[in-house]
Amino acid sequence: QVQLVESGGGLVQAGGSLRLSCAASGSIFRINAMGWYRQAPGKQRELVAGITNGGRTNYADSVKGRFTISRDNAKNTVYLQMNDLKPEDTAVYYCLMTIVLPVTRPVNDYWGQGTQVTVSS
Repeated sequence: QVQLVESGGGLVQAGGSLRLSCAASGSIFRINAMGWYRQAPGKQRELVAGITNGGRTNYADSVKGRFTISRDNAKNTVYLQMNDLKPEDTAVYYCLMTIVLPVTRPVNDYWGQGTQVTVSS
């Protein structure tokens, strides 16, 4: 069984910073892409940032220059450093990993449980 556990959310004032972490555990052969999504009340879940196994990154236009995604392959962990936070960044943030399992090497997507980020004005 593979499990993703997120941490680092919370309440912060506008202009502040938070760092989210998402660690995968279980029987894992390799992790391909990692990413962060968010879902605000009444809105669809949207991609915030992604990072490939080779370290190539992409960001939503709304967070470019403020958020940085990174990964530690040795720890099966992805991070999201969020700076200059704005009230419109308020949402539940979810990590997503595309994981290759051992033996027959099936590839599955796994989601974290979500962590609340609230930015006050």
